[in-house]
Amino acid sequence: MGAFVVRQPNGLLCRFSTVVDTVTHYNMTEEDYIEMCAEKAREEARDVINNYLKPFESVKDYFVPTNMTEQKFEEILNEMGSKSKGMKTP
Repeated sequence: MGAFVVRQPNGLLCRFSTVVDTVTHYNMTEEDYIEMCAEKAREEARDVINNYLKPFESVKDYFVPTNMTEQKFEEILNEMGSKSKGMKTP
């Protein structure tokens, strides 16, 4: 765990980092804390989009018909605009 959040005696929130062993944010309202978490999520999402996208073919390569039928998977591929039908066979 990298941090924990506590309710301060004044009713506001405080974030304590166990990485740097000190308070990193304090006197936050619940909305402030939620926005801080949302901004971290936005940054992480941008990082994934900018640096870690895989080729679309990976969707077909990694599919295993355990939690979805092959027919449903094909329907979804068609909705996504996939031009090539079928999945790779091992």
